[in-house]
Formats: sequence, C-alpha cells, structure tokens
Amino acid sequence: MREIELSAGTIDYEDTGGDGPPMVLLHGLLMDASLWDEPIAELSVDHRCLAPTLPLGAHRHAMRADADLSLPGIARLVAEFLDRLDLHDVTLVGNDTGGALVQLLMCEGSARVGRVVLVSCDAFDNFPPGLSGKTLALTGKLSPRMFGLFMAQLRLRPFRRLPIAFGWLTARGDTAVRRWLGPLWNQPEIRRDAVRMLRAVFADTRLLLAAAEGLPSFHRPALVVWASEDRVMPPEHGRRLAELLPHGQLVEVEDSYTLIPLDQPVRLARAIRAFTHASARA
Repeated sequence: MREIELSAGTIDYEDTGGDGPPMVLLHGLLMDASLWDEPIAELSVDHRCLAPTLPLGAHRHAMRADADLSLPGIARLVAEFLDRLDLHDVTLVGNDTGGALVQLLMCEGSARVGRVVLVSCDAFDNFPPGLSGKTLALTGKLSPRMFGLFMAQLRLRPFRRLPIAFGWLTARGDTAVRRWLGPLWNQPEIRRDAVRMLRAVFADTRLLLAAAEGLPSFHRPALVVWASEDRVMPPEHGRRLAELLPHGQLVEVEDSYTLIPLDQPVRLARAIRAFTHASARA
C-alpha cells in the first residue's frame, strides 16, 4: 500500500504498477480499496490497477479539518489523484457510492478518463440507497461518540448481516466488511471524519438526478455491470444508465448482491477486460 498527500490529507492507495493501460477503481461508503483485491488479481495481468482508499469512513488517516467531504468534494479528490499521478486514458471503475463518484466525474468531462465502468451503484433518486444507505444517513446525524456506539454493534456478525447494515450489500464478503470497520471502531478521529462525511454526502439527495441529466453527453465507451438480484441498487437503474449513455453496454451478473467485486470477482473482471480490450480495438 502506498501513500499520497492530497489537498484533503493523506490517502492510501494500491498500485500494481506495470506498463498496462491504467485502471482506477473506486469503492463506496465504509469501505476501502480492498473491495477490489480479487478483481485486481485478475485484471493486473494486462492493466496497471490503482485503487485509492477514499475518506468515506474506512480510511486510516484523518483528513484535514477544512477538507471538503461532500460527494462533489471527494470526486474532485479523485480528479486530483489522477492529476498527481499523471494518468491518461484511464478506465474509471466505481461500485456502490464509488459509481456515484464516477458519474460526477463523467459530467465534469475529465480529460484523463477514457472509459468508465459503473458497477451496481447509486443512481437517479436512489440516494441514499436502500435500507443501508438510509440508515447511514440517519446515523450520520449523531455525535461522533454516539455514532461510534451505534457502529460498535457491528462487531457482531448477526448485526452486520442485517439489511440495514451489509446484509443486502454482499452475500459472501463478511470478512472484508469486518476489516473495513476497524478504523471506525478503533480511531476517534476516523469517527469524526465519518460523521462529517455522512452529513456532507447526504446534504443534497437530488445530486444524482442532476448528474443523470449530463450523462447523455458522455461520448466515451461505458460499461454498466449490475447484479440481477440486487436489493439495494434497483436492476432497472442499470438498464436506464446503459440506455442514457450514447456508447453504453449492459452486463447483468447473477448470484450476487451489490458488491459484485466481493460476490462475483472473476465474472466482473472478465466483463471489464472484455470491455477494455474491445474499446481499445475500436
């Protein structure tokens, strides 16, 4: 794991290196870069894969007091990450709230992004998404201390598996979920960041409706990968996104919940590789 100093603070990131075309993979709320470990193991054969741990509640370095932790602010942090590492023709991939960040960057027209992959993610009016997102939006109104007490319940697996927690987000990834929650349980400064981030992220619940209006102007290759059994991100949203995008394609994945990188990593990696190779040939 490497570190980079950005305007908001220190960010950890995974970088496989190599001469392959760059791919940057973004995670969602209360997750870190390890969401992508298994897909990266497949994709790094012919891509340079980079996965930053964004300040979305599972990060390990406290952000600066003046850091903008709203969704547009974190999208700008991703753009800064691309600039600082001087990445070009990037395949930008996002799952869960990471996909919302990708949509915001698509609307801003980042010149460094060559193609995008949206993987079962927040979209349209599904923000906060599902029971888990609505629960996070409510708990973000608590004080950091009370938020920490609430999150401490997730030390127990039965609570983590509830629909209001991670139960409808992943069918197979509980070990990863427990690891993600470690900083919240153990670092008061991360709890403070998490509360500040949740309040800022959900301050504008119409943000992705506005972003959707700009998606038809994204004229670069786009792949939408959606879990056909998703209970948090409606499958019809995947179809709508693919239809909105001028060069959009849709792949549906069975036997998976929202976090396809955990539940079906090999299928996801193969779909992404087929897409990047086809767009490169085109």
